[in-house]
Amino acid sequence: KVDLVCTIATPAAQTMANATKEIPIVGTAITDYKVAKLVKDNNQPGTNVTGTADLAPLDKQAEMIKTLFPDKKNVGILYCSAEPNSKYQFTEITKYLTDAGYTCKEYTFADSNDVAAVTKTACDESDVLYVPTDNTAASCAESINNIAEPAKVPIVAGEAGICTGCGVATLSIDYYDLGVVTGNMAYEVLVNGADPATTEIQFAPKTTYQYVPDRCEKLGVKVPSDYVAIEAEK
Repeated sequence: KVDLVCTIATPAAQTMANATKEIPIVGTAITDYKVAKLVKDNNQPGTNVTGTADLAPLDKQAEMIKTLFPDKKNVGILYCSAEPNSKYQFTEITKYLTDAGYTCKEYTFADSNDVAAVTKTACDESDVLYVPTDNTAASCAESINNIAEPAKVPIVAGEAGICTGCGVATLSIDYYDLGVVTGNMAYEVLVNGADPATTEIQFAPKTTYQYVPDRCEKLGVKVPSDYVAIEAEK
């Protein structure tokens, strides 16, 4: 008995998309709608789902790793195997990092129970870790940091939330900005009758290079002067 459903993150969107094919769904904080099988195409959804994506450009994230760690060789990519959007990010950023001269290897955990063991292996075998936008990794960021920081393995994160938990730097969107775009899309559907099936997936209007000063100092990571400082999660 609602006119519209707003969902946050991929699992919630998939649950609601399975529950109704009629009520408009506007999602947010979803990496890629097509990969998550929520739409037929990101430009022309073709379903009752549309919304906003939280993916920052992966080519620029790879460039950031090259800028911060030009002398490193091995990049471990840590993510949850149950999240198709994370697998997509692994595949895409690996292309850019390989072109930049890095050797990449994936380290996947099935759920939160495996995070500590997989992170330990990744740290033992990698010079740098990359953690994409991943719901399970976000919820386990403290556990990841408790292993990576003592091992002195820096982590570059796909977004600011994970970065504050365990990373040294990120190229992140602003989730407030993303919320504004999402709200405007919901308004267009509710008030102006926009059809989700023909409403293109939107992105946050800007991205920002950010870093965690305390963690960077501990790990000896120097960042460019235009990076914006964010605080580590307490």
